[in-house]
Amino acid sequence: MDDLTATAAALRALPPSCGPVRLIGVDGHAGSGKSTFAARLAAELDGAPVLRLDDIATHEELFAWTGRLSAQVLEPLARGATARYAPYDWTLRRFRAPRTLPPAPLVVIEGVGAGRRALRPRLARLLWMDRGAEESWARGRRRDGPGQAAFWDGWTPAETRHFATDPSLPYADALIRERQEGYEVLPGPLTTASTDQAIT
Repeated sequence: MDDLTATAAALRALPPSCGPVRLIGVDGHAGSGKSTFAARLAAELDGAPVLRLDDIATHEELFAWTGRLSAQVLEPLARGATARYAPYDWTLRRFRAPRTLPPAPLVVIEGVGAGRRALRPRLARLLWMDRGAEESWARGRRRDGPGQAAFWDGWTPAETRHFATDPSLPYADALIRERQEGYEVLPGPLTTASTDQAIT
């Protein structure tokens, strides 16, 4: 069992990966618990900012948001500047007023696709929520209720296609397993292949 103290200490010790920032990616299937874990991790990291990829994606661009993320967030952070991004409103189907994201020492990026090919060179570490697709999707459907059933019907094949062409799991430094209390942090495929990259 891991209370995330050791994990947080290891992340703080990493070299910056995007300008002065250590970007920590939290990826996994929709409904796997990424948002809850990211919030817990950010709290352990003394209130590190969290960027939710749900704020970057849209109905029309479930995964075709890399350019927007790069222009609005990654490029400013790489210069040591404060990023400004317009979060997407999934109910109103439009972007809201811009938010700022400072070039903090650690920034957590969470969402499906956080470990995608285009982002990995900017990440200091990639963490994968270790819960299977079907279980995750069932949890997500229960969470969102029957009013979002049509969205989920479209989402699940889109996510399947995304991970088939641009998988994140093989590149994860650590696997995060949710327990009844807390989390267990296990070596990921990348760490297993290269033991000098162990996260704890």
